[in-house]
Amino acid sequence: MAAALYDGDVEVDLIARGATRESIVKNGIIRKGIFKDISIPAQKVRVFEHPGETGVRGYDYVLISAKTTGNAEIAEQLGKCGQGLVNASGGLVLCQNGFRNEQYYFKVLDKRQIYTASFAIGFQRPEPYISQVTVFSSPITIGSLFDGDLQHLNPLVKALENGDLPARVSQTIEKILWAKMLYNCALNPLSALLKVNYGGLGKSPDAVFIMNHLIEEIFRVMKAAGFSTLWNDAAAYKKQFYEKILPPTYEHRSSTLQDMERRIKTEIDSLNGVIVDLGEEYHVDVPYNTMILRMIKTMQSLY
Repeated sequence: MAAALYDGDVEVDLIARGATRESIVKNGIIRKGIFKDISIPAQKVRVFEHPGETGVRGYDYVLISAKTTGNAEIAEQLGKCGQGLVNASGGLVLCQNGFRNEQYYFKVLDKRQIYTASFAIGFQRPEPYISQVTVFSSPITIGSLFDGDLQHLNPLVKALENGDLPARVSQTIEKILWAKMLYNCALNPLSALLKVNYGGLGKSPDAVFIMNHLIEEIFRVMKAAGFSTLWNDAAAYKKQFYEKILPPTYEHRSSTLQDMERRIKTEIDSLNGVIVDLGEEYHVDVPYNTMILRMIKTMQSLY
């Protein structure tokens, strides 16, 4: 996203730590793969370790594109920046997997200035300063769960598109987020546990059996909790999933698998963990999602 914004002649401050920050300071940032190649030299990139170090107030947007495991710490850092970090017509945009991430930021900004983005874009980082886009199925979709003014998002969408990163505003972001949850919860952890790409799961009758149960449980939870998505029921989603949604991402290796290979904490609590929490809250049995959650957590504990 930073590469697209820089390419679109937008002023950007990056927050990064450790080896990632050092790599960006030395090399700049590079994007390659499906979209046009972008290379931003190091001398043009402003990168800081903490948001309070930038010396800037009144940002148009703050984009949270870190792992969901960092939300509590990031929200605390942003809170220390005090009032005025984001201007009145701007907002904080959560560019993350999962659901219920916005709750961490309620103390930072008014709910109506917190927006959520859904990504159907897969990428890898061969180096900390390089993003290689490997999969694209639809534009970045941004909206509000709290009746925020969607017109405030138009400049961001335009800027991203100027950097050859397709984006759009949606009035039905909740439905789209649940569509992404269905996709991620069915594929991400199972591909990590079995160490295969998404296509490998689609070819295995036993993996399909497990994914079907994961999907069916999610639809039961959504119904009980009062949520909805782009499909009326599990049967309609599964037909679309196996025929249209999964095939274009055949070669993709999930972020959960990449995290486990790097031996870092995964985002499982923001994915299947949310399904388990909602199941407990609304008294819906979700044994398949519970097992997937426990298996990923077990593997994490054994790093």
